[in-house]
Amino acid sequence: MNRNRILVVEDDDGTTRSLAAGLAAEGFEVRTVSNGGAADASLAAHPSESPADLVILDWMLPGIDGITLLRRLRARGQRMPVLLLTARDAIDDRVQGLEAGADDYLAKPFAFAELLARVRALLRRFTTPREPWQRSVADLAINLETRLVTRAGRSIDLTPREFDLLSYLSLHQGEAVSRDQLAREIWRENNRATPIDNVIDVHIARLRRKIDEASPGAEKLLHTLRGLGYMLRSSASSAVSSSASPRAPSETSANPEHESRTS
Repeated sequence: MNRNRILVVEDDDGTTRSLAAGLAAEGFEVRTVSNGGAADASLAAHPSESPADLVILDWMLPGIDGITLLRRLRARGQRMPVLLLTARDAIDDRVQGLEAGADDYLAKPFAFAELLARVRALLRRFTTPREPWQRSVADLAINLETRLVTRAGRSIDLTPREFDLLSYLSLHQGEAVSRDQLAREIWRENNRATPIDNVIDVHIARLRRKIDEASPGAEKLLHTLRGLGYMLRSSASSAVSSSASPRAPSETSANPEHESRTS
């Protein structure tokens, strides 16, 4: 039976040693990282392979703090459970951590028995098959490890932002993804005072030109849905679901790249 893999991101040597020893004694496979930058690089290098089944993440880290790291992890579509550790125990801090994407929150100092119980509870909730390293929609292939995209064997050159956008849409293929979701998950605009809908529209238009319009006669894969947002799907998958609540009619603007119907 495979052991659950836990990544501990903690800069305090004593805490790291204690957690690593305790978790290993309980049968877990443990890897430790002492700063946010190294943890982010490690997780980003294998976004599709789920390099850990659970992350224990300290808030205050050198390089990149835990909240920033957490937001980046979620923006990449990585869904492994995250247990956030911090000495900051105010209600506002707890809310900030949970809204950034933490699945549970444990204030320091803590008893190892409580941490272990929370780890096991999170793993029970998140026991899902590991995500494949490559996704496909019809003849469109997306390699999440090398970040290479091909259509019918033809290489497609995407900018980093376009790849992140396509990767997120492919993660939710067959589902309507709203502009609000894209602003939050790809652009990390959580409380935007000024909408960035036009920015999103421009990137969608460029992505559509590269994956659909550059392949004459090929099936259209990137769709605009009135009042809902965007969807990546092939005709072989006819089911349509929404991963966000419908928006007001302003969801479809006067941008010429928009379609006025589901297609």
